[in-house]
Amino acid sequence: MKKRDGRKLTSEEQQLIRETAVRMFFEQGFTKLEVALALGVTRQNVGKWCKLYEEGGYEALKLGMRGRRKGEQTKLEGWQCATIARLIAEKTPDQLKMPFVLWTAAAVRDLVFERFRVMLPLRTMRRYLSRWDFTPQKPIRKAWQQSSAAVKRWLEEEYPTIAASAKALGATIYWVDETGVTNQCNSQRGYAPRGKTPEVKHDGTKRKVNMISAVTNKGEVRFMCYTSTMTQSKFILFLSKLVKSTDGPVIVITDNLSVHHGKRVTKWVDEQGEAIQLEFIPSYSPELNADEYLNRDLKKNVNSKKIPRKLAELKANICSFMHSIQKQPERVMQYFTGRHIAYAAI
Repeated sequence: MKKRDGRKLTSEEQQLIRETAVRMFFEQGFTKLEVALALGVTRQNVGKWCKLYEEGGYEALKLGMRGRRKGEQTKLEGWQCATIARLIAEKTPDQLKMPFVLWTAAAVRDLVFERFRVMLPLRTMRRYLSRWDFTPQKPIRKAWQQSSAAVKRWLEEEYPTIAASAKALGATIYWVDETGVTNQCNSQRGYAPRGKTPEVKHDGTKRKVNMISAVTNKGEVRFMCYTSTMTQSKFILFLSKLVKSTDGPVIVITDNLSVHHGKRVTKWVDEQGEAIQLEFIPSYSPELNADEYLNRDLKKNVNSKKIPRKLAELKANICSFMHSIQKQPERVMQYFTGRHIAYAAI
């Protein structure tokens, strides 16, 4: 009988062959050679199994762990893996004078070669990274001008003070921001046969509608569309609508657009007394403004049902999406679960 390749057998099949060989030899009187020929194994293996049985019975025939042990026959030793994992967790490529922006598999491979003169295939490098619990992730973009000290002060001192003041006054905190939406906004994916990428036809002329909006961590949404640039008059108009549509005082948190700091705006806010208060997040820190997450949601989905050909159709798409969002407070509240804005959740 042709010998079997034990590597292709399951653990249960291998165990059964061992026990059958022992029974055939000890209970049925077959020779070891006859057992080997009948089961398609080597005589040496039959002899080894019989010896194990004599020493420990059927318990001794149980299979051990199959395959390569963890860390066995790896090109990098444990201390080398720990060194590389620590470096890429604590340092950026430029800090180690390497010509990469992010730690890609190629960048880590080059780091391994630089430190230990071990060249790994990219596929192997990705396996190491996965084993070290590193995953490929889209980076968060931050401006060079952002002040980490200002962000820390905002998170630890300024916003907690604003939130405490809002609670004491019974005020509503609105997060406000402006955005521009074009007829070419559409980042959705659609299914199609492999190799046949779907096409989306749009107007070659770029059309744009601007929008200013406000959200609260309770899921409330306000918005206003406009086609020209934001001015102090438009900003005041939107703020006045917030005040009129809200029971109690209003605290508006927005970015540092020059219009928001305009003299007319400041004067108007002062004239409202305790009805409205204007606060500003740290400069170059859009991730701290919850309304930014609404803007992303809008741009991703605004043209998902119909590609606008005219400016009026684009505005209609925006209004339709925003009206649907106003009916989904739980969706708006999800914006506040993001890592950088969770500090402002209820």
